[in-house]
Amino acid sequence: MEFAYLGPRGTFTEAALRRLPAAKGATTTPMASQVDVLEAVRRGEVDAGFVPLENSQEGTVTVTVDELVSGDPLVIVGEVVLPVTFVLASAKAPGRIATVASHPHALAQVSGYLRRELPDAVVHQALSTAQAAQRVVDGEFDACVCAPFTAEAAGLPVQAFDIGDSSSAETRFVHVVRPTAPPEPSGNDITSLAVYIDHDRVGALLAVLTEFAIRGINLTRIESRPTGEGLGRYAFFLDCTGHLADARMGEALTGLRRICADVRYLGSYPRDHSDRPVAPPEGLSDGDFADATAWLAALREGGAPN
Repeated sequence: MEFAYLGPRGTFTEAALRRLPAAKGATTTPMASQVDVLEAVRRGEVDAGFVPLENSQEGTVTVTVDELVSGDPLVIVGEVVLPVTFVLASAKAPGRIATVASHPHALAQVSGYLRRELPDAVVHQALSTAQAAQRVVDGEFDACVCAPFTAEAAGLPVQAFDIGDSSSAETRFVHVVRPTAPPEPSGNDITSLAVYIDHDRVGALLAVLTEFAIRGINLTRIESRPTGEGLGRYAFFLDCTGHLADARMGEALTGLRRICADVRYLGSYPRDHSDRPVAPPEGLSDGDFADATAWLAALREGGAPN
């Protein structure tokens, strides 16, 4: 098994990939961008990709989401949620630092520290925290914001630890493959979708949400992304609790298929999170759906109603 991931080596993505059970013993190949990773999966050059999807402080990694909702289909089969800790790495003391580099999401998460401690430093963006560290080593910048393990790998002294604006920052990474059957239900799963609605239809988004609400399915995330077809044309990226194999999820998806301009299934996979899913309301469990289906089948076969 070969995994492509957002590189270079020493990134948070590589650290998260080491936690993914499916990657144990796999060959791992760093690539320059999320687009490169996902296109390598599409072309069959690697078996799987591993990319950041969401950050608890900065929200969606838009490049990843846009790639998943467009182009040839891919599906998510796993996730890793990684706590994120930042340091300021440099061979120079803070008073001598004039330039700081890092990935845009990392810079945003330490903006308070930079304003307080390095107000005169010029901030530069890099493709990754590991690339920023290498550019410091090469003498291009004075300092970088990165993970402790990135600084250690680059041989850079740490001038300040735990500089993030939030002590509870996390990033969610996803394991992506070409279309395949989902993993077996774990009892604590997520199903991800992209839905395209008829924007000229009044109440179109409400109709989408109703398909989930009436079946007791909890939406943990909903975000709009432009389709590129013009202003006001959006696809909606959804995460919902449950699995494709669940009866209520199956009914919701068939309902969406009837009312949406298009639905792209993006995978059902175990949550990497300790929180348990919200229990469905009374009458909306899988057992309730199974009983109702059996009752209807009996009626259609001429059985007595009960």
